[in-house]
Amino acid sequence: MTWNADPDLDDGPHTIGRWIVDRATRSPERTALDDRGVTTDYATLAARAAGLADALRQAGYGPGDRIATVSGNSTDHVVAFFACAIAGIAIVPLSWRLTPRELAEVLTRSAPALVLIEDEHMALAGEALRGAALDTPVAGLGTTGVEASVPRAANPAPRRPVRDDDPLLVIFTSGSEAAPKGVVLTHANCFWNNLALAQALPLTQDDVVLAMLPQFHVAAWNCQPLLAWWVGATVVLERSFQPDRVLHLIADRKVTAMMGVPTQYALLANARGWRTTDASSLRLALVGGATMPVSLQEAWAERGIPLTQGYGLTEAAPNVLHLPAAEATGTPGAVGRPYPHVSVRIVDVASGLTLEGEATGELWVRGPSVFAGYLGDDDATARAMSGDWLRTGDLASRDASGIYRIVDRLKDIFISGGENVAPAEVEYALCLHPLVEAAAVVGVPDAVWGERGVAFVVPADGAALSADEVLTHARLNLAAFKVPVHVEFVDRLPRSTIEKLARARLRDTARSLVEQHREQEDRAGERAHGAVHEGTKGEAR
Repeated sequence: MTWNADPDLDDGPHTIGRWIVDRATRSPERTALDDRGVTTDYATLAARAAGLADALRQAGYGPGDRIATVSGNSTDHVVAFFACAIAGIAIVPLSWRLTPRELAEVLTRSAPALVLIEDEHMALAGEALRGAALDTPVAGLGTTGVEASVPRAANPAPRRPVRDDDPLLVIFTSGSEAAPKGVVLTHANCFWNNLALAQALPLTQDDVVLAMLPQFHVAAWNCQPLLAWWVGATVVLERSFQPDRVLHLIADRKVTAMMGVPTQYALLANARGWRTTDASSLRLALVGGATMPVSLQEAWAERGIPLTQGYGLTEAAPNVLHLPAAEATGTPGAVGRPYPHVSVRIVDVASGLTLEGEATGELWVRGPSVFAGYLGDDDATARAMSGDWLRTGDLASRDASGIYRIVDRLKDIFISGGENVAPAEVEYALCLHPLVEAAAVVGVPDAVWGERGVAFVVPADGAALSADEVLTHARLNLAAFKVPVHVEFVDRLPRSTIEKLARARLRDTARSLVEQHREQEDRAGERAHGAVHEGTKGEAR
């Protein structure tokens, strides 16, 4: 396909939409995307994105609008992203892992001007839209959907050039409150985040990036893929995480760079093809979402693929700290030093004073990649910020060499398989059950998922309630990664002297319960093995 630059962009700011336009001019025939074996070159990607952007503008959409999407990782979704970037519209990629109730809630909170839905998720999104009772135009993604016909905007936006401070991405993330919050990231936020990534962990046009994180996560855009499209590399899109398939893609596509969470890297190291897969092309394997266990680092290092640990949060777009693989061996549990253009400090939790040298306290972040605020929630934004410093809510330590470790979370969030889980959100869903009077949820360590939730439930007076009934209710109202792994019934929830929930005591109890359950399963397995063994001896006799 022949690429012709849009003259309307020539005098505009160099916002993220320019990246695909400029790259198509310089490298039109290079492969931008490999989506399940179907490749798209830069000229075609830019032409589709620019065409959709023009159609959106003609239909009345523009800066100030938001377009929500419900889609897996796909070329059509990338086209929609860059079309929104070119037109100055914020894209709001929503999670297809949510239940209809959860999705209805974030649709209501995001108030989109248009909703774009991939065919595979039409049923989920349709039920959510009915639950949200939104009178919002809807279209399918792709060349036979919105790229063929754009619904007219209900409230046409005035046309103006795109600015660096226009919102580009709105990512919903679980916070310490019951309702997810929409993190607003501008073009400038994403530019500076990727500039820092380019300086610390650079990519070139010869790289092949495997994108296996779902595109409703900020890392699926801002940790390698956007930088890859900036420099002219190829991005291999993977829709679901299947360890053996990922290993096949690494070998077959000669993947050179990838990003994943510790759970994914652990599952890859335990996969059948781990020892035999040719992964010699892989030079940069970035880890985020949680601190990497030493055993996992060693397992990959044995294959000659050292893992590069990172730390970030959606509100920072997300990159904050990174630890080059060469330094990881002697610093277990470390997450590194700040990226370029990112400032961090350690603040004493009690006094609020900044601590120098070796210290432990709350980690604060400042820089041009720090978000513009929470969508429609000025109070939450004010709580997260102190001047121009972002309060992460994470307790961190800094050693004499300036390397940081994440010690604990001041907030109550736990991370399961790389997904943030807010206990308050799970507790709210559990209490929707008419026989649940109160509930508390805490995270406990899990060898595969990092952490899993344990729920403490207070039944209503006289109610006969089973754990299976609670879990069935949870599965109907929560995404799978939020569903507790264990339910424990209690008469009341422990409280501190100031009537706050005593989560620390619950965590200790939860760890003991999970350990007891694991020991019971082991003993049951041993008994079953012994019975089979005795039966076999009897047959032999």
